[in-house]
Amino acid sequence: MKHCVSLAEFTPEDVRGIVNDARTLKQNPARYSRLLAERWLLMLFQKTSTRTRLSFEIGMGRLGGRSLTMNWDESNFAISPIAYEARYASGQVDLILARLKRHQDVLELARHSRVPVINGCDDRFHPAQALADLLTIYEAAGTFEGQTLAYVGVHNNVANSLCLACSRVGVHLILVTPETNPAANDPGMMERLLAEGRIERTLDLKAAAKRATFVYTDTWVDMEFFDDPAHQEEKARRVRLMKPYQLNAENLAGSSAMILHDMPIHPGYEIAAELVDAPRSLIYRQADNRLYAQQALMLHLLGIPLA
Repeated sequence: MKHCVSLAEFTPEDVRGIVNDARTLKQNPARYSRLLAERWLLMLFQKTSTRTRLSFEIGMGRLGGRSLTMNWDESNFAISPIAYEARYASGQVDLILARLKRHQDVLELARHSRVPVINGCDDRFHPAQALADLLTIYEAAGTFEGQTLAYVGVHNNVANSLCLACSRVGVHLILVTPETNPAANDPGMMERLLAEGRIERTLDLKAAAKRATFVYTDTWVDMEFFDDPAHQEEKARRVRLMKPYQLNAENLAGSSAMILHDMPIHPGYEIAAELVDAPRSLIYRQADNRLYAQQALMLHLLGIPLA
């Protein structure tokens, strides 16, 4: 049984297959409307969500399946060892989506689950997002070959998943990340990918943007801390450090790169408001593609081919 915890579990062929299936599902959704009939998805949320919840719940429903949502902190997952609750809950459903605060909790859930577990975002990885990002890149460019993605911002869970996703399909990734979230630090993975030449690092945003076919940014402050009064001093420090790395007209001067952002957006921080709806912005297509990428991921984990 395969889980989707980081994308490290997937071969290049797996990732390309999921992207191809997502394209097919998007082009002809009615044809596949019963593929998950009588199947159930349990969605466990400890973190807030818009795109993850909508893409999985609607995606499941459009394939004929059903889903139910459970708040992690209002369930017995919060008060009992995860192993016990996982063994029970996984016996009632066909798939589990978990959007949790700690990567270790997702690993523990997957370790004891009797059905595939999908990491819907934790403090180290966001694989479901990265699959939608690959779909968007492929749609816009028509190929992965020869594409360069510049990720600009804090090195976080999204950056980690982009490292794995891009390395699987041959997209060259440039990391412009002057700051790293401590929980996202994975030196072993980074050293291996850097040594293989799959990714590179620089702090020269303007040069990276000129080389890139796509430029991607994300929030500088994790969503659970953005408005937290206790986190405002750290937020102010981050903003001072990261302001020179904002996606704006000046920093993208001379670049024709298409713009990506996984949302939620904080305009005036990581991206200038006028770029969100600019002609070269793919942000809303990227968000829409969550649904099709997530459908393809669920089918892949269940071993259900597109007929």
